[in-house]
Amino acid sequence: MFVTKHLEDATKPLFSYEIVPPLRGSSSIGNVFSIIEQLLPYDPKWINVTTHASSLLYVEKGDGSLVRRIHKKRPGTIGICGAIQNKYGIDAVAHVLCQGFSQQETEDALIELNYLGIDNILALKGDNLNYNRVIAEYESVNKHAVDLVGQVALMKQGKFLGNTEYSPMHFCTGVAAYPEKHFEAANMELNLEYLKQKIAAGADYIVTQMFFDNQKFFAFVKACRDAGITVPIIPGIKVIKSVAQINSLPRLFHIDLPHELVTRLLTNPDNAVNIGKEWAMQQVGELLDFGVPCVHFFLMNDVDNVLDIIRNYNNK
Repeated sequence: MFVTKHLEDATKPLFSYEIVPPLRGSSSIGNVFSIIEQLLPYDPKWINVTTHASSLLYVEKGDGSLVRRIHKKRPGTIGICGAIQNKYGIDAVAHVLCQGFSQQETEDALIELNYLGIDNILALKGDNLNYNRVIAEYESVNKHAVDLVGQVALMKQGKFLGNTEYSPMHFCTGVAAYPEKHFEAANMELNLEYLKQKIAAGADYIVTQMFFDNQKFFAFVKACRDAGITVPIIPGIKVIKSVAQINSLPRLFHIDLPHELVTRLLTNPDNAVNIGKEWAMQQVGELLDFGVPCVHFFLMNDVDNVLDIIRNYNNK
């Protein structure tokens, strides 16, 4: 079922979750299944699975020489989506990236997802590569998420690369948004304009980047609605669990942390887990009061604190 259909049918706000595939070479998918089985009592309607492009690293050989290797640190997104959906009956949302993938590879991935009955994707530009990938003459690329959304929209019409036509693919397409502005956008006005372009290209709903100040999300939603964006907007929430994250999260995700949260963490670092959980619980409460259709948790395969929050609202 499409994510948008789940939202339409819901009689109360939903919670959704995002997990990452196991590290390359891990022996089992059991850790992923363990997370899902902990979520099952709370009736998750869909689960996102991240995608990771290949990256460059240098591996030292026994003789001290270095070998240049390019590989995916976390492969297996399509297989994990298929396993989730067919083992548990929970809709999977596969992340699909521009960076690191040609349009031809994207088309193949979407066809595989369609074979598996996976109807939902999240179309993303993705992080910049740490190497210069050479694109073959016969290949083409999606430079931005709007281009990827456009490719998906054409496939939904049965129009494929090379001016070929096949059976239409039926996908529900989500896109990312940035309440605090994408770091590559010159200003908030362009940030909103790029989002409008993705919606016009065929995106069906929005999931935001994590944020820790709800007022920024509320202002962002108002700006979207004033600009004529009417699709569902789902807030993304991350539960902080360590003092180290006050440095890593802003650096990696280009977000601000409120002064009050940082002060509390620095003042009482040994209590970081509880502080992070309490902050997220307050955020979720305010978001639900605001009327969001769903709260999306960036689990990163760390489920315990999120479960405490879900239990809190399921018991009300």
